Amino acid sequence: MKSKSWTKEFPGAIIVCDADGLILEMNDQAIRSFQDEGGAELLGSNLLDCHPEPARSKLKELMNKQQINVYTIEKNKIRKLIYQTPWYRNGKYSGFMEMSIVIPESVPHFNRDLT
Repeated sequence: MKSKSWTKEFPGAIIVCDADGLILEMNDQAIRSFQDEGGAELLGSNLLDCHPEPARSKLKELMNKQQINVYTIEKNKIRKLIYQTPWYRNGKYSGFMEMSIVIPESVPHFNRDLT
């Protein structure tokens, strides 16, 4: 199903899968970002099948261990923050979520411990 909440028009790509890796939700940006791979047709497919090795094995391990993974990438001169995390319903592991957000060329950094 397409996202029906605040995430629908969020400017970053959000993909949510269940505990088995089946894609449950994609917001509008995720559908556009993965248009060449099928876009909305990816709903119901397995998220693991969308990742080549060694990323597939890494993602499977993250899902199995319910670990958070955060990193940055650059592709076509666009930098992005990738945030992958388990999600829970009533305290029970229910799947994994991936968010991809474009990082502007210049990003200020503030150290709140120094103020």
